[in-house]
Amino acid sequence: MLKKSCAILCLAVLCLSAGAALAKAKLPLVVVVATGGTIAEKTGSSGGAQPALTGDSLVAAVPGLDKVARVKVINLANIDSSQMTPAIWAKLSRAVDAELAKPGVAGAVVTHGTDTMAEGAWFLDLTLTSDKTVVFTGAMRDASDLSPDGPINIMDAVTLAVSPEAKGWGVVVCLNYYVNAARWAVKTQTTNVQTFKSGQKGYLGYVLGKVVERWHPRPPRLTLPLPDKLPKVVFVADYAGSDGSLIRHAVDQGAKGLVVEGVGSGNVNALVYGAIKYALAKGVKVVITTRPVHGGAWPIYGDKGGGLVLKKAGCILSRDLDSFKSRLLLMLALASGADHQRLVEYFK
Repeated sequence: MLKKSCAILCLAVLCLSAGAALAKAKLPLVVVVATGGTIAEKTGSSGGAQPALTGDSLVAAVPGLDKVARVKVINLANIDSSQMTPAIWAKLSRAVDAELAKPGVAGAVVTHGTDTMAEGAWFLDLTLTSDKTVVFTGAMRDASDLSPDGPINIMDAVTLAVSPEAKGWGVVVCLNYYVNAARWAVKTQTTNVQTFKSGQKGYLGYVLGKVVERWHPRPPRLTLPLPDKLPKVVFVADYAGSDGSLIRHAVDQGAKGLVVEGVGSGNVNALVYGAIKYALAKGVKVVITTRPVHGGAWPIYGDKGGGLVLKKAGCILSRDLDSFKSRLLLMLALASGADHQRLVEYFK
């Protein structure tokens, strides 16, 4: 009788295990690509947050994640995002695209440092060939903090990656529940968990538990080929008293493109204007951005260095795309062989 009871119990356990395995097999597959950042850092013995955790460790620290999706982890890098480069983003883009091309993959999550996360997300938004959801996430508190925000952000990111409500959003940035389009996402606070915002454009949506609220559609998508080599594009900011020497130096050092951050609605002083004309005469493409967070660069002022004069001279005005994302767009556009008119279209 005891043997029979044990046999029945074992059979029941096997059935439950088989049922659980079958249920798990039906879950969507999400690829988590780890690149480092605060989310993967701990406070070291010498003080200060330092890279410490792999992507596998990050995923293992999220209770209940295995009930949302099956997860495949790729450890691409483990660096603070202050050390990121376009070359690393190009490697990341190729890795993510290769995974998304597999029929069984529902979407991807990229864990990334917040310092340059908005730029990394924009780079992938421009270069990925897949339309599947890709979520950039990270943390403002490292893993040894009293209340780390990494685990909940990973849970929300995976939830987004498999959600029908996120379909069509493409590459997004999601921390602290809010979903930002890659084009509009900007880091606004150096220490607070509510740092990424989309300004006047508004959030795409919100994640709460397993519910994804869809508020807005994504902005129109621009896709550019990912080249083997990216051209040198330099960013220079105008300021009161600037003389344009940095622009001339960048041109003389072989820059193929320049992003010049002006003031107001996209204006520079007379000396910087002279340096910009020097760059244009050398065949260097120049994009004008602006310092204010909202409003953008527009052809309004007609003084020396005014936005209207700059446009007439051959500069491209970025409108409301910020300086750092404008640099990446110009870099990829030049690599694709875009002429002046095409560049103007890209920056609309």
